[in-house]
Amino acid sequence: MKVLFVTPEVFPLAKGGGLADVCGSLPKALTKLGVEVDIILPFYRCVRNVQTEFNSIAEDLPVSLGWRQLRADIYQTELTPHIKVFLVARDEFYDRSNIYGTNKGGYFDNGERFAFFAQSVLAFIDKTGYKCDVLHCHDWQTALVPVYLKTKYFYHPGLSALKTVLTIHNLGYQGVFPAEVFGLINLPSHLFSIEGLEFWGQVNFLKGGIIFADFLTTVSPTYAKEIQTQEYGFGLDGVLRLYAHRLKGILNGVDYSEWNPETDPYIAARYSKADLSGKIVCKEDLIRLCGLPLDLVKRPLLGMVSRLVEQKGIEILLPVIEKIAQKNAAVVILGTGEKRYEDALSQMAARYPSQICVKIGFDNKIAHKIIAGTDMFLMPSRYESCGLTQLYSLRYGTIPIVRNTGGLADTITDAQLEGGKGTGFKFNAYSPDAFWEAINRAINCYEMERTIWYELMLNAMQCDFSWDKTAKEYVAIYERILKR
Repeated sequence: MKVLFVTPEVFPLAKGGGLADVCGSLPKALTKLGVEVDIILPFYRCVRNVQTEFNSIAEDLPVSLGWRQLRADIYQTELTPHIKVFLVARDEFYDRSNIYGTNKGGYFDNGERFAFFAQSVLAFIDKTGYKCDVLHCHDWQTALVPVYLKTKYFYHPGLSALKTVLTIHNLGYQGVFPAEVFGLINLPSHLFSIEGLEFWGQVNFLKGGIIFADFLTTVSPTYAKEIQTQEYGFGLDGVLRLYAHRLKGILNGVDYSEWNPETDPYIAARYSKADLSGKIVCKEDLIRLCGLPLDLVKRPLLGMVSRLVEQKGIEILLPVIEKIAQKNAAVVILGTGEKRYEDALSQMAARYPSQICVKIGFDNKIAHKIIAGTDMFLMPSRYESCGLTQLYSLRYGTIPIVRNTGGLADTITDAQLEGGKGTGFKFNAYSPDAFWEAINRAINCYEMERTIWYELMLNAMQCDFSWDKTAKEYVAIYERILKR
């Protein structure tokens, strides 16, 4: 079996969020099960900053966008010696400072950029004779691939037999564009209808992928149920209910070769559940890095590594930060996103410089230091398809404080202080008051019930969310659709 991952990002070459981590880790787990996996993504500028060796394997592949006849070049590098990475190059689309846009919004031509990418993937397979059995597509940026296969290439001898899996990592992002974009993506006109890609007078890439993919997955069982409801469906709940017979929620995993306090090269001291002494060293190191007072080593230190967008609960975070400071605790936040949130958090840090540190941007090394060096990890998401950082924090003995939704509900067990059971602190209502109540519970436990806190840390560090089980579930899906 051979699978080609079609993705807009993959760690460490291009990262916008957790999608990159999944597409950097899941292929490795699949290869251990005997599946041959390659990856294809756009040749962004940031890829050149990580990797330097590329081989040109195809030039001038024809791709149509409306009336324009464009060309794509394909380069090759590798993720591991067993996983090849193909890169679709067209500089005016991908040689930009960011992957999708700036903190003011997405690029105006994202519809064209990713329609070009989808068609380039199929042109690459067609013109080079590349062989595979399944195209595993990820999120709206690749969702046109199943659409093209079932329409434009339905009778194509080299492409029509390909099967597709579409994984929805975040239904809140669907690739919705003005109606005029439909005229640029070279699909039959009848698909601009309610039974096709039309969506309230606009064109919706993800809707097309949901309709035409052979199988659909999302990244946690609870989220698979939630997205079929009006509250979490973002207008596609009816479509998802229609195709629920080929939708499955599969929980994401963790690459413990990357996220493990026993081997982590980025943290100040390594530690394990058998010897936690290194965690204090990591906390001291983080405090110094953030310019916070050293006496914080004896007080609660909370961390957050996140995209700064509405989905991640920034609206209910802002009202409680001051309460955390008044509780004699401190917060370290790393992230980038909407300018309004970046500015509000930065202003809060300026008001409380000895208790709040905000770093705008993303730095993988600092992310590791925050997850290792804090006592608690904040994830107040309005919705969360799976979430990975709460899984990372578990392994580092950093207790998550999470909203009871999606993958957070599936992965965190609420603390029961009698007996020291549980792995984190959960809250239900999406409100500052509910969030603060969970934080207050956690801080009180940390300050007054240190033996129980120690038990919670051990519970968390013993959790196993490795990719092994997840990879087997994907193999079963590949086998299922290939037998049809």
